Amino acid sequence: MENNDKLAGIRHSLAHLLAAAVLKKFPDAKLAIGPVIENGFYYDFLLSRGLTPEDLKDFEKDMKKMIGGKLPFTGKEVSKMEAREIFKNQQFKLELIEEFAEEGKTLTTYKTGEIFLDLCRGGHVDNTSEINPDAFMLDKTAGAYWRGDEKKPMLQRIYGVAFETKEELDKYLAMIAEAKKRDHKKLGPELDLFTFSDLVGPGLPLWTPKGTLVRNLLDDFVWSLRAKRGYMKVEIPHITKKSLYETSGHWDKYKDELFRITTREGHEFAMKPMNCPHHTQIYARRPWSYRELPQRYANTTTCYRDEQTGELSGLSRVRAFAQDDAHVFCRMSQAKEEFLKIWDIIHEFYPVFGFELKVRLSLHDPAQPEKYLGNKDNWKIAEDMLREIVAEKKIEWIEGVGEAAFYGPKLDFMVKDAIGREWQVATIQLDMNMPERFDLTCANEKGEKERIVMIHAAIMGSIERFLSIAIEHFAGAFPLWLAPVQAIILPVSEKFEDYANKVGAQLKSAGIRVEVSDPNETLGKRIRESEMQKIPYVLVVGEKEEPENTASVRHYRRGQEGAEKIDVLLEKLAREIKEKAL
Repeated sequence: MENNDKLAGIRHSLAHLLAAAVLKKFPDAKLAIGPVIENGFYYDFLLSRGLTPEDLKDFEKDMKKMIGGKLPFTGKEVSKMEAREIFKNQQFKLELIEEFAEEGKTLTTYKTGEIFLDLCRGGHVDNTSEINPDAFMLDKTAGAYWRGDEKKPMLQRIYGVAFETKEELDKYLAMIAEAKKRDHKKLGPELDLFTFSDLVGPGLPLWTPKGTLVRNLLDDFVWSLRAKRGYMKVEIPHITKKSLYETSGHWDKYKDELFRITTREGHEFAMKPMNCPHHTQIYARRPWSYRELPQRYANTTTCYRDEQTGELSGLSRVRAFAQDDAHVFCRMSQAKEEFLKIWDIIHEFYPVFGFELKVRLSLHDPAQPEKYLGNKDNWKIAEDMLREIVAEKKIEWIEGVGEAAFYGPKLDFMVKDAIGREWQVATIQLDMNMPERFDLTCANEKGEKERIVMIHAAIMGSIERFLSIAIEHFAGAFPLWLAPVQAIILPVSEKFEDYANKVGAQLKSAGIRVEVSDPNETLGKRIRESEMQKIPYVLVVGEKEEPENTASVRHYRRGQEGAEKIDVLLEKLAREIKEKAL
């Protein structure tokens, strides 16, 4: 058994042990589902009362006893009639039995010793003795609607984390503890970057002057990389007629996630959940010759999706998010070169933050052709082109069969943050579907209409999500070029306030974002406050510094750096900002 399969088997088996423990304490519990998830498992239950932390301790204790009992897991195929009889008092299992039978799936049950039987397709350890009782824990509870449908019963979900060894569990728990300290939902408001308002609504972040500055710096950086490669800025409205998304194919896919607007005249509009269909209409405004291609449009603009309240999470999952979006309209013969230009932008952008990139080549699943649009030959041409790119670039990459978008293959870029968590960030997608749907063409060398292709490329993806990752990666301590306040000057007392203001004016005129602290508080308190705000440079000025035109320099990460001449310090800061140094 592969390590990943073994770990999945351990986690799935623990989900069954959890269900057995819950039934022991709540014999009338209704069981829903208990899948394996990243780092562990969960199981959903309908119970007679709310769960407490003490309940979780009891369940954990019982699960460890079961592990010690060396219980075997045995599977058995059953008929629909047998399954209905076994689970006659389990409403959610009965619903699943009907669904699986209708889909023609084989029904199987798995027994844990003689204590528990579940409807399950398998993937377990052979015996509970293969589970380390010290390498798992029940983590938390949450509410979850059955099948994710708010019209269906609200269940109680119990999450567990599980690994093969206690050392792996301890390492994971240490990472989680560190992640809590770095949580952008906590740090963002503390650093005065963004806020949420009950009056505005959940999932709709409001950006403060400091946060807006950081967003603009990031967006300007991306634009500088695009401008060098021939992109042009465009702008689009935030709403559209329903017919645009019906033509693009997005209406069927996203109609339940759209904010809809009905005009006074009864016309139906939607808040845009993505920008690509609008951009097709900018391209479609006139005929194009092959000599005028590629056309490269860039647009940072807010999109809107009607996410469920329970799925919202800080900046990671919101209802309004800005995409640094771009679309290239080109011939198939130009697509590889355009992909490589976007590749270069991504590889200039992410290393600035200390991120190393890994690539997933996301391909269609040949076993499920009905999931994808377009013909087989185009898919082969497109996927072969992407294979060439990853082979030529000699980068670490993995293949993701079935991970392609429904309209074409893509390159997905992954990074690991400072505490080892992996995130998917930028994506380059080749789209053969939308040009077909909107009849986008150019005139070729013979003057004939030629179908073009479209490339989607968001470098940050969503600025909100990228910032959630960056805040946690840096633990809120941005590098100098990105810090909202780059330096703060602390006069030791009122006597040196004039000198502090003079130094502040010098830094400001050199383009440094600087504040001068009010000397009414103690110096120690002001230094602590500056550190809490994670300001890169703290400059203390007093009796010794004024006559020598210096400042005593303290760096947030490097600590005390001693006295420096102001002109030398200015050169140092300018160089650090220009180089976007970490």
